[in-house]
Amino acid sequence: MNCSAEPTKATSASSSPQHSIHSTTQQPPVIQPPAFYSSKKTGAGVSASVSDEQTESAASQKREERLRKFRELHFKRNEARNLNHKEVVEEDKRLKLPTNWEAKKARLEWELMTDEKKKECAAKGEDYDRVKLLEISAEDAERWERKKKKKNPDPGFSGYAEAQLRQYQRLTKQIKPDMDGYERQREQCGEDFHPTSNSLIHGTHVPSKEGIDRMVEDVEKQIEKRAKYSRRRAYNDDADIDYINERNAKFNKKAERFYGKYTAEIKQNLERGTAV
Repeated sequence: MNCSAEPTKATSASSSPQHSIHSTTQQPPVIQPPAFYSSKKTGAGVSASVSDEQTESAASQKREERLRKFRELHFKRNEARNLNHKEVVEEDKRLKLPTNWEAKKARLEWELMTDEKKKECAAKGEDYDRVKLLEISAEDAERWERKKKKKNPDPGFSGYAEAQLRQYQRLTKQIKPDMDGYERQREQCGEDFHPTSNSLIHGTHVPSKEGIDRMVEDVEKQIEKRAKYSRRRAYNDDADIDYINERNAKFNKKAERFYGKYTAEIKQNLERGTAV
């Protein structure tokens, strides 16, 4: 009986370690990663987060730059629209004005400036014409003189009617109306100042001494100008040069005018070399 009891104990003893082994396999132990592996993984995560932040900042900068450009374009568009509207308004005003408005405006401004300068010269006791000439250069004076000649050229004598018309235009341009004398004559004549078919005022007008002096001065100027005037003769470049100076040229022309028809044959013989 004792022998049978010992194997039973051994069996029980051998069965207990098997139970413990089964219990340990059901709950395996947690394996920790190496230290160097965990450190590498953490560094990669930090670098990834830094790169994400950089890309986000770059994208935000690009977005801000685009928004800034858009605001600038919007501002320029509004500015161009305002300028367009102003130009349209100004053009509409110009179209409604008369065609020669610019010339009239410049003329009025020039007249106002001239009046102011005349008042300043009168206040200083200076002659306006002399002051004006001091401010004009020689080039401007020559240009204005050429413009006057182009505006009213002198073609010379072409007929008595044309000469009379030119004289009439010159005299009318020199007329300066005397408003004080006009008012005095109007008061003296009364209703006859504007004559009708029943008015008899012919021969009653007596010219003033100033008017007579002005007429005498103009007549003297005409006589002086007529004395200096000579007919303009065209110069022929192809004509033969048979003179040594201007005086000799005039003498030759006079001789040709009086004796040319008598000496024509002698000249031809001298030119051909067949003169006897």
